Amino acid sequence: MKTLIKRLPLFAFVLAAFAAFAFSSPKTEQWGKVDEDTYIDVTNIPPSSTTYTCDAATSAHCLYDAPDGNPLSPGENKMFVNRGVAPLK
Repeated sequence: MKTLIKRLPLFAFVLAAFAAFAFSSPKTEQWGKVDEDTYIDVTNIPPSSTTYTCDAATSAHCLYDAPDGNPLSPGENKMFVNRGVAPLK
């Protein structure tokens, strides 16, 4: 019983380390679709009036997980508007 009580802090540490990795998600890439063939990587670029915005649209998506990939928020109905980010060559 005493050895179990002595090992409780170790068990708590292992559980906390497991939870830190199990419940955190990796940062996904974000791509903006300028036109049918041009995508812009905006993963580390915050939206603003000088970079890009997601404006209201009737049947468009703003950000994708990869070029020609899936929309990150399929139901948002917003259009990507480039306001100064250079597209990939």
